Amino acid sequence: MAKRDYYDVLGVNKNASAAEIKSAYRKLAVKYHPDKNPGDKKAEDKFKEASEAYGILSDTEKKQNYDNFGHAAFENGGGGRGGFSGFSGADFSDIFEDFFSDFGGSGRSRKRSSNNRGSDLRYDLSISLEEAYTGKKQNIQFSTSEICNTCKGNGSKPGYSADRCTYCGGNGRVRSNQGFFTVQQTCPQCSGSGEEITNPCKDCNGQGNRQTSKKISVTIPKGVDDGTRIRLAGKGEAGTRGGVSGDLYLFINVEAHDLFKRSDVNLFFEFPISITDAALGTTIEIPTIDGGKAKIKIPDGTQNGKQFRLKGKGMPFMRRGDYGDLYVQIKTEVPIYLNKEQKELLKKFKEIENEKSNPSIKKFFQKAKNFWKS
Repeated sequence: MAKRDYYDVLGVNKNASAAEIKSAYRKLAVKYHPDKNPGDKKAEDKFKEASEAYGILSDTEKKQNYDNFGHAAFENGGGGRGGFSGFSGADFSDIFEDFFSDFGGSGRSRKRSSNNRGSDLRYDLSISLEEAYTGKKQNIQFSTSEICNTCKGNGSKPGYSADRCTYCGGNGRVRSNQGFFTVQQTCPQCSGSGEEITNPCKDCNGQGNRQTSKKISVTIPKGVDDGTRIRLAGKGEAGTRGGVSGDLYLFINVEAHDLFKRSDVNLFFEFPISITDAALGTTIEIPTIDGGKAKIKIPDGTQNGKQFRLKGKGMPFMRRGDYGDLYVQIKTEVPIYLNKEQKELLKKFKEIENEKSNPSIKKFFQKAKNFWKS
């Protein structure tokens, strides 16, 4: 069954503002939330449909892609030598914080854990095509946060512990009434942890972790392509006050090669030969990405652009034992500088050559004559 238009799902027009889109989703989420409709499959499907629509239309880039291409924009899956930056992201938690109660408290513990989770990190790593072929181990160094050794991550001086937050009473959230809704929000004083650090650790200022430079060894599997993303779970920034660590994402950049061009697992390059070798035939020796050599027999009369395939001489498939192919394209080079003797020999050759030697030329001029006659 075809998907409904996302604007129709939320009941807004295409020119709706971000606030209108959020408001429309809020109303549908309140009406069809599973916690308010236990066992109602129809309500659950409507909630999922509305959440999917809001996830696209609330994101500026995704919304633009949807406006241009519709649902097709998200089909088929629609990650010097290093650099570091942080990740950022958003989910629907702000919607539910602003407009819903936690339906029995399960949401509170999840939110508190989410608040304490460490940030994900990104590291851009450039490698050569040869390194992508063989795979490699490499040490990388980056700035991150680790658990404070002095307070063991709790943020308090040794011998002290955190106190219950006086603003929220240790719940991590505060409630207020707005019309028909009871609004529950993250406590502004403890940021949802339910605790206050009254005797902060001097080494981390009560944060529970400290900035440091970290060096680790990473393994790059053979066959990685430009843009490959590798996730290292738990290697990101340390969580605060017992929260889990974030993840580290390696983004691979495969540098351009002087000789080979890559397309998926196949490699391509041009091999120049002289017109005499193309006409008489020859055997050429070509380099391969593994550092070896391979021989190709060039038959007489080989035309410019002729392509030869060497099976299994391309890039490896990731996590598989087979390889792509190497394609060698012949580039016939016409001599630029000729001495007197060479010119005389070519003139003699021209005098004795016939139409059978150049069938393409003969065919072209026959078509041209027919064209002029018509």
